[in-house]
Amino acid sequence: GFEPVWFERQRFEDAESQYQRFLIGGAPCATKVLVQHKHKLVRGDSTIAQELERARSNIQRCLSKQGAPTKSVELTPEMAARVEAVEKENRTLRQTVSGLQSQVEALAKRLAALESGSGAAAPVAEPEPAQEEEEEDDFDLFGDDAEEDDEEKERVKAERIAAYTDRKSKKTAVIAKSNIILDVKPWDDETDMKEMERLVRTIEVDGLLWGSAKLAEVGYGIKKLVISCVVEDDKVGTDLLEEEITKFEDLVQSVDIAAFNKI
Repeated sequence: GFEPVWFERQRFEDAESQYQRFLIGGAPCATKVLVQHKHKLVRGDSTIAQELERARSNIQRCLSKQGAPTKSVELTPEMAARVEAVEKENRTLRQTVSGLQSQVEALAKRLAALESGSGAAAPVAEPEPAQEEEEEDDFDLFGDDAEEDDEEKERVKAERIAAYTDRKSKKTAVIAKSNIILDVKPWDDETDMKEMERLVRTIEVDGLLWGSAKLAEVGYGIKKLVISCVVEDDKVGTDLLEEEITKFEDLVQSVDIAAFNKI
């Protein structure tokens, strides 16, 4: 027998090409072309006419879908929770940014005031000389009074020297002191911290006075001893304290200076 021959294949492929271009917005007249092809080919082969009819139906269905309203997307509880978390974080960030802007504006105003001289610090007045120094300057230990006798001058001179010596002996020297806070760290979490504190307090040096102590968390169950002391600067230094405390090497791993303040 003879194989069937499709004489209108080229036209059908052209129609299909027009339809595909219409789907991507490139051929607004695809429907008209397909209708013309249908009328021309309906006399030759009813199968081709049916294919073209289906193509036309597809085009009309696509056009109706494009004009249909978009359905609203329903949020799942998980998506709603995430949206709420993002909105909350956004509000927090806005508040933080607003606070930072206020601080920057305040700093800018202060800087402008300082540059203009309105915020300049008042000049520090020089301390007035002590009354005792003025009195000492007023003493003329070796003054000469022509109207007084030699005995009177010697007596006055001796009285002034005695008064000057008495005032000097009553003056107490100012002792410089400092408040030091030490961090004493153990080797591990099994170290006896009470024993460590007891050993630290056994350190006795002239000019050293131990104060309060507490335990502070370091991590992984390990705690450190935070202890304060008052020292005389001329007699006790931080190097001496570190050297004496680290002698308890079975309990003490290291010593750090947490704070150092002059009194």
